[in-house]
Amino acid sequence: MVVDQYIVAAQAKWGQRSRLVLLLPHGYEGQGPEHSSARMERYLQLASNGNIRVANCSNSAQYFHLLRDQALAPLPRPLVVISPKSLLRAPETSCAAADLTEGAFLPVIEDPRMADHRESVRVLLLCTGKIFWELDAHELRQQAGDLAIGRVDLLDPLPLDQILEMIRSYPNLEKAYWVQEEPENMGAWAHVQRRIGRHRPYEVSWEYIGRPRRASPSEGYHGSHIIEQDRVLREALLTSPAAQASVAGPRSQLSQPEPVAASVAGNGASAPPAALAGDGELPLSEPAPGPSAAAPSRARRTNSRATR
Repeated sequence: MVVDQYIVAAQAKWGQRSRLVLLLPHGYEGQGPEHSSARMERYLQLASNGNIRVANCSNSAQYFHLLRDQALAPLPRPLVVISPKSLLRAPETSCAAADLTEGAFLPVIEDPRMADHRESVRVLLLCTGKIFWELDAHELRQQAGDLAIGRVDLLDPLPLDQILEMIRSYPNLEKAYWVQEEPENMGAWAHVQRRIGRHRPYEVSWEYIGRPRRASPSEGYHGSHIIEQDRVLREALLTSPAAQASVAGPRSQLSQPEPVAASVAGNGASAPPAALAGDGELPLSEPAPGPSAAAPSRARRTNSRATR
């Protein structure tokens, strides 16, 4: 009630502004529903007419500059920060001192891997927060040479112009996806779906990848979380044709039968698959001819019943 009646509506009701910052723990890490979701979708629904800002920072420099901007911005308004707990101790989210002294908050961050290979990008994954690092560290990421991952660290006000500029910067782009770890009816998908979808280039498709619609935010069981999280990551990275080819290659080789190179001594003819293993002995994988091992036992049971 405090959030709905006072924090997000104070400007519209009474013309009051504040620099309040809400740090909300959020991130799917195998815990229960209350420990996984900060209900990001509720704050995005409450955001309108510039009353609040909602951000999901992907590294420590972004978080530093976001708080600095919150203190120095000429137009005060509350800030809601979605804070994945695992990123607090993740080494990949650390930064150099120069990033703090010289940098600035970036609402949208392009994929540094594909900065010099824009012509080869055919698939673009857009995401926010923690899931970027899981996608970037996945084993399929190295094979996805035609895929770029863009980060949207500011969710509201949505930096639509910068997102569209990033999409247009890839001249051969065919598909764009929003990837999130939250269920489809939660998270930021409903917030970005129509805004990006209506303004994207016509030739670029726009789809969703993540958990299906659910009543509960998370699985509540660590083993199920690992399986479902890996499914989301694989589904996202396998949208890359290059990654699909790398996965299909080893499978096609394994499905082909191996040629038989052995030959029977003396005549040079190729040996059949069930070649003799020694002096007239059958290979261990073939059963010996004759009655099965269970036949004598059945016979003994029949004879014992006849005797009785």
